[in-house]
Amino acid sequence: MSNNTKTLTTRKLVFCAMAIALATVISVVLKLPSLPNGGSITLFSMLVICLIGYWYGPATGLITAFAYGILQFITGPYVVHPLQMVLDYPLAFGALGLSGFFWKSKNGLLKGYIVGVLGRLLVHEISGYIFYTTYVPGGPAANIAAIWASTVYNMSYILPEMILTIVLLLLPPVKNALARLKELAVRG
Repeated sequence: MSNNTKTLTTRKLVFCAMAIALATVISVVLKLPSLPNGGSITLFSMLVICLIGYWYGPATGLITAFAYGILQFITGPYVVHPLQMVLDYPLAFGALGLSGFFWKSKNGLLKGYIVGVLGRLLVHEISGYIFYTTYVPGGPAANIAAIWASTVYNMSYILPEMILTIVLLLLPPVKNALARLKELAVRG
């Protein structure tokens, strides 16, 4: 069976479930202290989810990332507004599945990872903007401040993890190990 098929094979299901489980454990066990209003640097949990998109393409990547977002909500929600709940969990983490659009591209994992993480950042930015304009006084004049507050806050934990992961992905032994892992994941 080819990797191009749209079916969910047992192998795909197992790898997706293992990625969700591993990313969840990493996000709980290997995270630096959380920021006061949520958000924390985890060690490579976003990479684990982005791998699924890179291995199996956008459909499987997006579904897996969306499911991971729901699990993140279940295991540690921080909710102040219903729209924020939808944005910060299934949609923001679901954006990591954008990595799947680069599954056939040269350096696809690196490109896909960056796009997935930036997609997550964008969704968190929108959520943060809603939070700051709703709950921080100042009226319409505070909109620019709200954008900056959201940007600084979200980049304070997403950007360091992204940089650490990019450095990891550029190491030749890691590249080789991930290439072998992809062969195992997609062989039919």
